[in-house]
Order: sequence, then structure tokens, then C-alpha cells
Amino acid sequence: MNPVTSTELCFGTRRYRVHTTEAVDLSTALEFDGPQASHFGAPAASAKPLEAGGFVGDTRQGGSCNCEVLTLVPHCNGTHTEGVGHITRTRMGVATLATRPLYVARLISVRPLLAEATRENSVPGAEAGDRLITRGALESGGLAAADSEALIVRTLPNEASKRTRDWSAGPLPAYFTREAMHAIVAAGIEHLLVDSPSIDRTHDQGYLTGHRIFWGLEDESTDAPRRPEATVTEMIFVPDSTPDGLYALSLQVPPFATDAAPSRPLLYPLESV
Repeated sequence: MNPVTSTELCFGTRRYRVHTTEAVDLSTALEFDGPQASHFGAPAASAKPLEAGGFVGDTRQGGSCNCEVLTLVPHCNGTHTEGVGHITRTRMGVATLATRPLYVARLISVRPLLAEATRENSVPGAEAGDRLITRGALESGGLAAADSEALIVRTLPNEASKRTRDWSAGPLPAYFTREAMHAIVAAGIEHLLVDSPSIDRTHDQGYLTGHRIFWGLEDESTDAPRRPEATVTEMIFVPDSTPDGLYALSLQVPPFATDAAPSRPLLYPLESV
């Protein structure tokens, strides 16, 4: 049997051919016994053999098979996708979101600006030295209305250390301005993927301004989002070998009935037909 090497994807009035054998994996491998990306002071993800009665789930310890208990914080340990349940009182699980097999996605590369170099801002106000992902940078990079339903943002410089970085150490991660988030919503983006640990400032007094704008929640509201189907995927890594442009996105999220779950976004080349 010949393998399927392409399929078609429609978006609005446009049709694309998707090259399904050329996937680019945007997730960061979560090595439970090695270096791993983390954030917000969370402990490292860990794995240990299951012990039940006389059974031990480790063949190196005489067990008949390997069976591990995994401990992780999806929001803080590696690539993850989250839904609006992240900030609502109603526990809305991520398992019901992003269920289509493919989405049209635009990949853009942006260089964050120092807060002193732009009039764009967030809530609470940016502090001197903060690095901001601005509306101007997104639009210069190719953000446009109605040409995609997912947006992937690669920040520059694109250090390989993003795959295993402790984001709580060192400089504050770049984050999105209010203007940038409003532009993303206005462009019709339903799925936002970023290579930083959060679209908001790490310590923002609990405002979560970017998240609220993206999901359509009023200030301080914890329910009735206007965009409940939208998702945010954080802590991805986009290889330098993947150029900016349009792709097909497969956003693979396990059926966890939680507000966030580890995920594996895959990109496939597109061509117009």
C-alpha cells in the first residue's frame, strides 16, 4: 500500500495541498531524567516506578515490565496547550478544544522591543528593561486579517536553550502588549503558539491581561468568555530551518479534562492549488 504523502486543506475560498510527510515538531521533549524547560519555580517533572503490592514497574529492579508514575505541572513543564478554563471559575477542560485535524497557521519571527523603545504597553505597566512583543512587530512580520486561523510566534534571537531553559532564572521572558493581543484577535486568530512560557508578564499582579484579551474576558471577570474555543500553546521551539510563512498545523492535545495539557504541535508545508 502506498503511503499518503499529501492531503488538501480549505480555508475560506482558498485551497491548499498539505505535504504530510514533512512534519516539523514544535514541542520540546520532556526528559524526566534530563534537562527540561520549566517556569514559575515549579519543580521538575519526574517519573518513578509504580509500586503496588509486590510489583515494581521497573525491569531493572526485577519487574516484569516498566510502568511509571509521572508527576508534572502542564503549565510549567514543557510545551503545553491551555484553554480559557485557565482563568475562569468554571472548570472548562482543554480536551474539547482544537479537535480539527489541521488548521492554516502563519509562522512569523519577531524581535521583542525594550519597553522604553515603544509606546505600546500592558497592564500593569511595563517596567524598564522589560522586553515586549508589539503589534508593530507582529504586523511587520506578516500578521494580517483572515489569512490564517493560527499564529505561531518565534522570538529572536532564537537560542536553542529555549528547549531546556529554566525561565524563572535570568532575564524576564518577553511578553505581549495589549495592542499586540488586540491585533491578534482582530486578525481572527483562534490558536496562538509562542516560544515563551507565557503571553503575559511573569509577575503581573494576577491581571493576565493578554489571556483576558485573547479569550474575550472583561477585566477581572472569571466567566462568560467571548472566545471560549480559542487556545494558547506555550513553550514551543521553532527550528531556524523552518522559514516564516503559511503552514498546516496539527495541534495534538491529549484528552485531559483539565485547563491545560502537554501537547505536540506539528507543522506541515502548504502550497496553493
